[in-house]
Amino acid sequence: MQITNLSKNLGDFSLRDISLRIEEGEYFIIVGPTGAGKTILLETIAGIYSPDTGSIEIAGEDISRIDPKERGVAMVYQDYMLFPHLTVEENIGFGLKQRKTDPQSIHEEVTKAAEMLHIEHLLDRYPGTLSGGEQQRAAIARAIITRPRLLLLDEPLSALDASTRERLRSELQTLHRELKTTILHITHHFEDIYSLADRVAIMENGRVVQTGTPEEIFQHPASGFVAAFTGMENIFPGQSLSVEGEMQIDLGPGTIRADTGIEGDVYVGIRPEDVVLSRETVSGGAVNTFTGTITEIRQNGMFSRVMVDTGIRFICALTPQYILRMGLAEGDTVSLTLPESAIHIFPREGDLTSWHCSHSGCGKKCGKCAAKSQNNLHGLL
Repeated sequence: MQITNLSKNLGDFSLRDISLRIEEGEYFIIVGPTGAGKTILLETIAGIYSPDTGSIEIAGEDISRIDPKERGVAMVYQDYMLFPHLTVEENIGFGLKQRKTDPQSIHEEVTKAAEMLHIEHLLDRYPGTLSGGEQQRAAIARAIITRPRLLLLDEPLSALDASTRERLRSELQTLHRELKTTILHITHHFEDIYSLADRVAIMENGRVVQTGTPEEIFQHPASGFVAAFTGMENIFPGQSLSVEGEMQIDLGPGTIRADTGIEGDVYVGIRPEDVVLSRETVSGGAVNTFTGTITEIRQNGMFSRVMVDTGIRFICALTPQYILRMGLAEGDTVSLTLPESAIHIFPREGDLTSWHCSHSGCGKKCGKCAAKSQNNLHGLL
């Protein structure tokens, strides 16, 4: 699929000049903060909205302005959107019935799809009697039964509990491997990226600001916004300048050395897991080393967050076992080292908090920024 210079103005919100290439059979994930335009982009691809400018092509065919039913696109929403008055079997077979497929063929295809998603024992049930995970499996089965050229998933796992989300994530992985369908999936869960994505795009304020493999996105963010959004919690403003042929960044309370060609106002970023913490006092001449006091240790699953005040407030991610072995406690004096290879430098452009939606009370799908039309939804089922 090729999206070229796609724009859509919805009044309070606009998609702006989006260009993306998604390879056939690729599992492509889009992430971004609430109100970034992820769902609006999917709905424009699906045909719920018509683009103001730009084009959408699938297999070389421009589908930008053809009827949703003719696009070969299916969409699954977070909230399932099953028909409550139809059985699971009737829901799954709905798209084929719309195409006037013969009843025997519909039954056979429904059975195959249900078996793939392990819900064949639920075909006589109604959606209201199912769990969230079972309803989402039925919604996905309804989408794949039409054998779409492109499957759009709008946060399909977000409404599920953690264990159900993990099981369904594994089933999506298997489904993609078996069907080889091109999938475009938007999510708020980074676990989805690690488990499913071939490539990722980050959206901010209606634009795509970076694309790449998961490793490229997380290890080489292209901007301070991407770094902050993907969990690089240590981000500080500074001044970068060349001193005797070396680039140094003045952070105010301290200075670091970094391999960068960027001068002037910058952000300095380092991931919590890349900060090296030690009880040993490091000599004052050591590169990128600070001495500070542990102000807080907070348990957080597999890793604990250790806050250290060096005049600059650093966040470190350490295993509980390491904390116990080192005997670390709040109030202890420690040394921090920032490996030069783990330091990221970005031009200082804008406020890193500006990506949050400005509308008070904005819901998860940002109803004010991205009010969705329900017209033509039947064309995606």
